[in-house]
Amino acid sequence: MDALINQIEGYKQEMQAFEAANTDAVEAFRIRFLGTKGIVKAVMGEMKNVPNEQKKQFGQILNEFKGFAEARYETLKSAVESSADAAGFQGDWSLPGDPIAVGTRHPLSIVRKQIIDIFGRLGFALAEGPEIEDDWHNFGSMNLPEDHPARDMQDTFYIHQNPSWLLRTHTSSVQARVMETQKPPIRVICPGRVYRNETISARAHCFFHQVEGLYIDENVSFADLKQTLYFFVKEMFGKDVKVRFRPSYFPFTEPSAEMDISCLICEGKGCNVCKHTGWVEILGSGMVHPNVLENFGIDSNKYTGFAFGMGMERICQLKYRVNDLRLYSQNDVRFLKQFTGAV
Repeated sequence: MDALINQIEGYKQEMQAFEAANTDAVEAFRIRFLGTKGIVKAVMGEMKNVPNEQKKQFGQILNEFKGFAEARYETLKSAVESSADAAGFQGDWSLPGDPIAVGTRHPLSIVRKQIIDIFGRLGFALAEGPEIEDDWHNFGSMNLPEDHPARDMQDTFYIHQNPSWLLRTHTSSVQARVMETQKPPIRVICPGRVYRNETISARAHCFFHQVEGLYIDENVSFADLKQTLYFFVKEMFGKDVKVRFRPSYFPFTEPSAEMDISCLICEGKGCNVCKHTGWVEILGSGMVHPNVLENFGIDSNKYTGFAFGMGMERICQLKYRVNDLRLYSQNDVRFLKQFTGAV
């Protein structure tokens, strides 16, 4: 055992005398002494040859030797790192830096955030739900029974595994789930992707994005609905935009109205986007139908509410003068780069 102890002392002297000028030298030290085939592991393997009565004493020596090697390695490593930090950058500071590409949000994400912020200032909370829905939450609870002709306008994609499952056609299904789990007062907006069996063109797509809103409380009136939407339009498009309401029909609201704004592209003079009328429809709205309230156990004699829904693509089209809906999903960098710096 004395010979082995002398050998260990020799290794310790070698480690103490080892100098490292760079990281490669530090790594060489680690491999020689602390690697899987290094000296420390080889010396530790000699334990099996030590007599039993000396194993305790020799074990202490081995542990001290291993600790010495690890400490010396950390010292060398720290010294090299400190030297590199002190030296700093040794290149030519006059050379131009490498360009860093500036990223941007997708225009629909920008508009989505703005819509959420505007309605958030009016006290509307954010609500989200699944994109794969069941027939009840998507249609039945919204006063759209199976034989209702309005379903034809929302022809959609069904799941073969279960015929009552479908890709949601509107985010009204999120409103349904909110009314199912919460009691009035309810004030939420429901943004999300929706799907319909549409032929893809410049004006339509098989998927698009909606934002719907719902407010239920005592004494909610159509005047509350109008003022809420007036506020939204002025905040989104500016104070000079003109607004008009037209009577319409939706199964889940009564009375119902569509909301138009003056065309921002031609400033109301008439163009292809507004079909030469000077007006562009941006959303549908109305007072929540009593049947919808009763479907979720909400007393329609005590509570009233309003709901509205808009397509984000249409809002984005008017705000940023986008003339083809397909641009939103083509990932064309030339199109997306235009929104760098947009809020």
